[in-house]
Amino acid sequence: MTPQNLLSLSLKQKIGQLFFIGVLGTEIDSKTAALLGEISPGGVCLFARNIKTAEGVKKLLNDLRNVSAVEPLLSLDQEGGLVDRLRRITVPMPSASAIKTFEQARILAKITCEIVRILGFNMNFAPVVDVVDEARRQFFNGLYSRTFGNSKEDIVSLSGEYLSVLQNGGCLACLKHFPGLGASDADSHEELPTINLTRNELYENDLFPYRELIKTGKVHAVMVGHAVYPKIDLQETGADGKLLPSSLSYNFVTKLLREELGFGGVIITDDLEMGAIVKNHGIGEACKMAINAGADMLAICADADAVREGFAAILKAVETGEISEERLHQSLARIAHIKSLIKPPLEFEMERIRLISEKITELNTQLNYSYGG
Repeated sequence: MTPQNLLSLSLKQKIGQLFFIGVLGTEIDSKTAALLGEISPGGVCLFARNIKTAEGVKKLLNDLRNVSAVEPLLSLDQEGGLVDRLRRITVPMPSASAIKTFEQARILAKITCEIVRILGFNMNFAPVVDVVDEARRQFFNGLYSRTFGNSKEDIVSLSGEYLSVLQNGGCLACLKHFPGLGASDADSHEELPTINLTRNELYENDLFPYRELIKTGKVHAVMVGHAVYPKIDLQETGADGKLLPSSLSYNFVTKLLREELGFGGVIITDDLEMGAIVKNHGIGEACKMAINAGADMLAICADADAVREGFAAILKAVETGEISEERLHQSLARIAHIKSLIKPPLEFEMERIRLISEKITELNTQLNYSYGG
């Protein structure tokens, strides 16, 4: 995939490439087909609701490729532990917090890479690099078992190994949730977290994994979370006087991630249908704000009407000049680059999936891990 390929698309197809959407069922029915035809999304993320059988997932992903004008990024959140989308297909995978060594991180990454590529995915929204140390494990933010290690240094070393092995095996990775949700005392799926870190705390702790991993040149995608940081000078206020979430903030997305940390890859928002966003902004307005903040791809993971509303808002914004064509083309170039890295699926073999389950069981036994533990 080259930037020229995407730049040759119609305006509507170009805008579709900015969207990372979800679909509701286990197959492409008439309503889903209509949505895909209208939007031509740049990416599709599957969830537990879409993943029932190995054969069904393989067919759904093949069908998504076949109906797309441009091959989409096909992703899922396969972290293991509490966020294990494949537990109906393989033995449940261990959580990141259960992993203690490089070798264990390598094994988890190899297992994950192989099964997702057999099923037909080309991307995984992992690893989580939020800093969750012992003091932060008491917070009710849903992150306590989703990160590697107990320190920022552990996260860099183990997440870095996981990311390298995953991508060397042909599956794209995505760091999340920038600039860091580890100190949050709320779950952004439900409400907008307020994170009361000082600038020094954010820079020394929560940005440490991004700073170190981005320097390696191996990071191709970063997901920006939804949170506000009232004690930090980067924090912006919207037209309504409320604090702007990091995902909609030019200061966090462009000034901090793009310019200060030097990240040149694809920036994806976390799901814009989360309570943290929809309770304060309409989907259409949030999509425009995210693009103007510097995001490249907009995640809308469930409601087809929300996808259409976001798409219509971006289309109108480009047509009226509220979002410039230059800005659109910057994102298309980055999306084209990451799509040039896509690897084809591995051969589908049920026996291979059975053997992967055996490997997961061996790893769980080594870790003395049981689901929820």
